[in-house]
Amino acid sequence: MPRLIPLFFTLPIPALAAEVAAPGISASTYVQAALALALIVGLLAGAAWLARKVSGGKGFGQGGMRVIGGVALGPRERIMLLEVGEEWLVIGIVPGQIRTLHRLAKGELPAAEAGGQPSFAQWLQRIGERKTP
Repeated sequence: MPRLIPLFFTLPIPALAAEVAAPGISASTYVQAALALALIVGLLAGAAWLARKVSGGKGFGQGGMRVIGGVALGPRERIMLLEVGEEWLVIGIVPGQIRTLHRLAKGELPAAEAGGQPSFAQWLQRIGERKTP
């Protein structure tokens, strides 16, 4: 019996390895990875939905401010109408600077001459045409 042990070490190793299945990735591995990825994406979507429900449906950082309308004056310049508390603010936004242009009491824009609601751009144009004393 002790003579058989050295004989065992003389067997070729590649012959023993040939009995093992060839390396490769089975289809079940791909399915398992896809299901794990779907679970992670689902958990992220669920966490975002839960965060929105807990915050009362408001977007993050909105507070008591609401955008009523806006006009693009150029590629980087805008005029916005914001509702803050009980007043409306007309602000000008340019790169590196935000300025309050006008303050209004909270309410509706005046009706247009045609009987419909004017757009913010039309209202802003009328304000700009007024002469200041």
